Amino acid sequence: MTVPRFVRSQPITRLDPAASPRDAKPDWDHCRTVVRLHGRTFYFGSHLLPLARRQAIHAAYAYCRVADDIVDRAPADGLAEATRALDAWQAELDAPIDPVAVAFADARRRYGIPIEPIRDLLTGLRMDLAPRPFETWDDLRLYCYRVAGTIGLIAAPIFGCRDIAALPRAVDLGIAMQLTNILRDVAEDARMGRVYLPLEDLDRFGCQAEDLLAGHSGGDLRGLMRFEIARARDLYATSQPGIAALSPAGRLTTVTISHLYAKILAKIEEQDHDVYAPRAYVPTPHKLGAMPHVAADFLRLSLPAPVRPWF
Repeated sequence: MTVPRFVRSQPITRLDPAASPRDAKPDWDHCRTVVRLHGRTFYFGSHLLPLARRQAIHAAYAYCRVADDIVDRAPADGLAEATRALDAWQAELDAPIDPVAVAFADARRRYGIPIEPIRDLLTGLRMDLAPRPFETWDDLRLYCYRVAGTIGLIAAPIFGCRDIAALPRAVDLGIAMQLTNILRDVAEDARMGRVYLPLEDLDRFGCQAEDLLAGHSGGDLRGLMRFEIARARDLYATSQPGIAALSPAGRLTTVTISHLYAKILAKIEEQDHDVYAPRAYVPTPHKLGAMPHVAADFLRLSLPAPVRPWF
């Protein structure tokens, strides 16, 4: 997939300080609660950031989570209402009134978070209001960029990135994490009438979307899962150079989140790639046990790049 032009060329600029109403108050505590309840790995990793940056990433997560909930909770006969609600939530970007939107506006102003990826994310969420099968990996990758690669672009300034060249790697990490979500939630999504895996991949392994929707394991479903897990791990690997461009605190946070999220793939493997097994997750003791590996990755990415002789 061609990297969106924004990722390749958009400078990271600060917003006009007047972008947020002076009399509106951000609700940092509510933003933190949203992350704690809905993004356990994200919440765990965010504690490695200084307070102001931690509040900013919580606000970004909470704003995106509200939008996601509007879509996920929309009944089949309430799509028009959900569309209006999503439009109203997008309008809060320009004139924030809700305390979560006000907190996000404050974070955007403080850290120069660009607005384009936020609008791209909302475009991706609208795709879920009228879901269609993804024919190819490129189709799914575009969706993953919109709903998750954009999160990498939103988080990058908060995590101390000021290098435009690193932004495509932030997108790769977001896509890797979204693909991880899809692989973890195959059965859950099927119960909701959704199949996110590309049809060309299903066909390659003799699987049918209709079987997944019916709760059956037709074809080589385990082989398909192994194939997609390898794809996700490739994306985690390609994201690594971008992590080195972050501030030390942002680097440690991103390494932690990336490492722990990738462990979900190992949990799927431990369950023999059975999509109908209990939902794969990483318990807190296992997260704590992974911290020596996180520290090793952090130190590796913190080393200066080797100098190559010119002769």
